[in-house]
Amino acid sequence: MSIWSTELKELERLNESLTGHFPELEKETGQLLKTGDENVAMLYSRRCLEVIVTDLCETELKRPRKTEPLKGIIDKLNKEEKVPSYIITSMHGLNSLSTYGAHPKDFDPDQVKPALSNLAIIMKWYLRYKGIEILIEPSSVEKEAITGDGKQITDATKLQKSVAILPFINDSPDQENTYFINGVMEEILNNLQRIKDLRVISRTSAEQYRESKKSVPEIAEELGVNYIVEGSGQKYGTAFRLRTQLIMAEHETHLWGESFQQKITDVEDIFNIQIQIAKSIAAELKAVIAPEEKQLIEKIPTADLEAYDAYLKGYHYWDDLSLESLNKALEYLNLAIEKDPDFAPPYAGIAQVWVGLAQTGFAAPEVAGPKIYENINKALELDPDFTDSHFVNGIIAVWTEWDWEKGEKEFLKALELNPNDVMSRIYYAHLLVILKRYDEAHFHSQMAFELDPMNPLVMTLSANVDYNGRIQQSLEKIKKTLEIDPENHFALLSFADASYFNGDYKNSIETELKTWPGLDDEAREDIMAVFKDKGYVEAINTLLTYAEEYARTNYMGPIIMGKYYYRVGNLDKAIEYYIKGYEIHDPMMPYFTCPMYGFDDIRDDPRIIPIVEKMNLPFTAPN
Repeated sequence: MSIWSTELKELERLNESLTGHFPELEKETGQLLKTGDENVAMLYSRRCLEVIVTDLCETELKRPRKTEPLKGIIDKLNKEEKVPSYIITSMHGLNSLSTYGAHPKDFDPDQVKPALSNLAIIMKWYLRYKGIEILIEPSSVEKEAITGDGKQITDATKLQKSVAILPFINDSPDQENTYFINGVMEEILNNLQRIKDLRVISRTSAEQYRESKKSVPEIAEELGVNYIVEGSGQKYGTAFRLRTQLIMAEHETHLWGESFQQKITDVEDIFNIQIQIAKSIAAELKAVIAPEEKQLIEKIPTADLEAYDAYLKGYHYWDDLSLESLNKALEYLNLAIEKDPDFAPPYAGIAQVWVGLAQTGFAAPEVAGPKIYENINKALELDPDFTDSHFVNGIIAVWTEWDWEKGEKEFLKALELNPNDVMSRIYYAHLLVILKRYDEAHFHSQMAFELDPMNPLVMTLSANVDYNGRIQQSLEKIKKTLEIDPENHFALLSFADASYFNGDYKNSIETELKTWPGLDDEAREDIMAVFKDKGYVEAINTLLTYAEEYARTNYMGPIIMGKYYYRVGNLDKAIEYYIKGYEIHDPMMPYFTCPMYGFDDIRDDPRIIPIVEKMNLPFTAPN
């Protein structure tokens, strides 16, 4: 039961606020808090949700619930905009997860954690909706921020434990030490992300503000957080100095700050400061650190200073997907292993570099594949609690091995170790789309989007999840992505698809032509002329003529080709390409049973049925 300790503490706090106000809900949460059985926990989580939704049905929809399923009422509350969208997401997530309580053999006990977390989110909103204060003893600084009439702060948004760490400034005379300052910042971020009681914005979104002149309140509002961490550092020879401060964004109030000056004689000199800073920030925000989280934060992965330094240099390079940078990353990561063969993170880093080399076409799959497996297996062997190893293993399981059970297990393990791990969460959302578990997919996708709201990749991946029933939300996310990065290839492709689903065929095909390979200006003009004269279907048929010619001498993803043949009504040709995708193990193949590829129109075709069965994909969404 200890794996849910943080969630239970939050529910205990909320239950105290229920006392004397909602006896029926108080009764169900009381039973939930007493149980030590995961199935019973799921059962009472659902009962709590039923009490809340039944009340909303009567107060907002103005009718008794009777026997109507929860999902129907939640959808109605969403359609009539009676409940905020993020609460709808949590309601759907809890409703989906809590049904497992009736089928104890069908779920992993780790799924109790997100169920309880969703319930806490819903209950906090419901208490505010009912005008009930959630009383929390304010910190000394929060007391100073109390309004002039002495009224205690009870607005949940002011007390929300959400934080962003802005890029640390390198004050060193030698700018080559930037890798070191960034590495220190990254480790502090990683430590905070391990704390379930905190919502911590990802580095990629915070990085957008490295040279920004915006004020702290402006940045905090754009990132959706209440607290900001700023820092600067210097490294000179074998010594470094670090200054950090925590700021309450709304009032630009300095909550905590400290300056460290340290001679580096041992790698623990660096880690101890990083650990101390993370703990100090968590303490100031009154974040509960579970025992297992504390153990992970205090873990020192290597005792070799040179190995750690080489790892930081490798990490500095591998985010840049140029061939030169990827090779440089490999050089430093291999050096780190040479210095300390038992240091797990460099092995996981090498696996990620080889994934990057394969994705960008710099390495053939048959060359990259063995390198990825060799290094990720070694990383897991050395340290089974390193989050990145489980994330990479999940990616391999889903998009290379087509092993959905293994993929889910790995993503859930990564999220257990780091609840704020954006990449594990967004790719887990995509796995859930593949498995047609759409409500859960939307929940995790939205969480990832909120944790990394300025990252074009995460924003677009989240928009892709929204194709399934939330097309306007999808378009909004893609448009925001293109404001940040107007030439982002992935976002343009997604905008073309989202526009198509929205019935905006002109925007769809115009965007499509910007991204389609092998087209010159004359070909684009030809296709647009057909569109204006004969419409979308004939324009896509013309595009496919060019695509088939291009494919004679260049690789074209068969799943993508199949999608466009489906759109023009050529189901036989679409199926032909889907079969080819299966035969060559196209990494996009796991998606082919999704609605966008026309699966509902071909599911009964005898050529398709064996493929779905062999891939162990669902024909329909689970109830």
